[in-house]
Amino acid sequence: METLFWETLAQLEHRHPKFGPRGRYVALPRRFKRAIYSIDSSTIQLVANCMDWAKHRRMKAAAKLHLRLDLQSFLPRFAIIEEAAHHDSTRAIELCAGLSAGEVVVFDKAYVDFKHLRSLDQREVYWVTRAKDNMAYKVIQSLDSSTSKGIVSDEIIQLTTPKSVEAYPETLRLVTAEVDINGTLTKMTFITNNIEWAPSSVAGLYQARWGIEVFFKQIKQTLKLAGFIGYSKNAIQWQVWAALLVWLLARFQAFSSKWSHSFLRLMALLRSHAWELISVSDLLEFHGTAGGLPRMIATPEQAYLTGLEP
Repeated sequence: METLFWETLAQLEHRHPKFGPRGRYVALPRRFKRAIYSIDSSTIQLVANCMDWAKHRRMKAAAKLHLRLDLQSFLPRFAIIEEAAHHDSTRAIELCAGLSAGEVVVFDKAYVDFKHLRSLDQREVYWVTRAKDNMAYKVIQSLDSSTSKGIVSDEIIQLTTPKSVEAYPETLRLVTAEVDINGTLTKMTFITNNIEWAPSSVAGLYQARWGIEVFFKQIKQTLKLAGFIGYSKNAIQWQVWAALLVWLLARFQAFSSKWSHSFLRLMALLRSHAWELISVSDLLEFHGTAGGLPRMIATPEQAYLTGLEP
């Protein structure tokens, strides 16, 4: 199933080159033209007493989906499905292995490993992440941030902990910004290896990371990835890859039908007509052209059966 997913994705992109770019994440800053990836993981809860291979946090069992998502196309580029016992940082090297020079990767502070971050910098891969609360550093230079709205400070820093200095001896850039989260301004601190971007771009790139959370929501909630038909590790992996394949085919159907509504509405339509002999393209064309609310009229109207008109 894993092989089928990647082969299907490759064939769709080869035959329809515009398939990817139309799915660009809406919150991604428009000025970036190079590939921008978001890396994160999502935990999938399982039945503890049936799955000893996935024991997680005492009485719970869970699997974990590690993903590298291309925010320019909103398509997966690399994924690992395994038991949830592994920490996110242990999979960072594999998730970033295929990145090329000049590309950008954004991830949460759970993936921060200064030795790995330095290897990305040496490969000329740009990265943005959040700084850990206990990160020890000294300020080398303060940059001008007065022209950027919402930026509290923009600084060049040097790590000071001996172990951190050994892992990352070069300087870093630290940007502190007030970020809008659910209508509330929250102060966040970001670190990156890029010195040339505007500080607002650094904050904007990290905010775009939330695109991967949208993807996880579509897989777990919209596709209802909860009830599993098997208990072995292979069965769980098979079903998660099947869900990813369903998501891919639905995305492509929306692309080919020029579907302008939400993914949630798309899946609701497909689910309600799953056992009917009907063309999916015709189905989406009919429902996709539906107007808004019915027109309000000033006076009531009446309808009569044929032959019974007054």
